[in-house]
Amino acid sequence: MQELITTIAKALVDNPDQVEVTAISGEQTTVIELRVAKEDLGKVIGKQGRTAHAMRTLLSAASTKLNKRCVLEILE
Repeated sequence: MQELITTIAKALVDNPDQVEVTAISGEQTTVIELRVAKEDLGKVIGKQGRTAHAMRTLLSAASTKLNKRCVLEILE
């Protein structure tokens, strides 16, 4: 899951070297935290959050296939 979010985020931003993806595993849910440069934050979120919503949808579909639950958090 981490690789999926990393690949998508690096394709969207201007500074791919500043993309950081961290996975925090819980009992039932894995939280994936995404950090990008401040100037790239708008590109990852997208207009009205459409890009972020699409990334969360892809993550949800991929995690469902593995019988897990993953949540994406975009941090500043």
